[in-house]
Amino acid sequence: MEVAAARTGQLLNYHDISKDTGISEPTVKKWLKALETSGIIYLLQPYFNDKTNRLIKTPKLYFMDTGLCSYLSGWLNPTVLERGTMSGPILETYAVSEILKSYLHHGRIPRIYFYRDKEKREIDLLIEENGVIYPIEIKKSAKITNNNFYGFSVLKQLNTNIGHGAVLSFVKDLIPIGENSDAVPINFI
Repeated sequence: MEVAAARTGQLLNYHDISKDTGISEPTVKKWLKALETSGIIYLLQPYFNDKTNRLIKTPKLYFMDTGLCSYLSGWLNPTVLERGTMSGPILETYAVSEILKSYLHHGRIPRIYFYRDKEKREIDLLIEENGVIYPIEIKKSAKITNNNFYGFSVLKQLNTNIGHGAVLSFVKDLIPIGENSDAVPINFI
């Protein structure tokens, strides 16, 4: 669990986990399946549709409890965590897990994915509702402007309806940052 916690918010790599733990890949897969079935982790699948092939096949691993994840990965002090290398992945884990929990607590099946293409361009979260994709980026910043956010234009190649996007961040108020996206306070989730 410690090795998995250190990889929250990252593409799942069974081989690397096997190498770091000294157990076989089939055993790693079984243990991660047990963690997923018990609701401790969630494997976020990459987006694809009938018009495109899966751009990558590998899911991303997320812990559903950031407190447990922080404890297991050795980040026991919030100040140290906020300044450490895991602060971005833990923030992303928090946002993804809270959005997932919101769906599950309302008895809805989440149609949530992430985007990553061959050029490694990535969008943290895509929420699919009624044939429309709503892109979400998660940024550990309080300064999101139209000048430093390049938007979700990479999604145009998907040939599907793209809805209003959001950049979840530490901004204090909702701020329009483009024609079709806003910077949104992370506490709104």
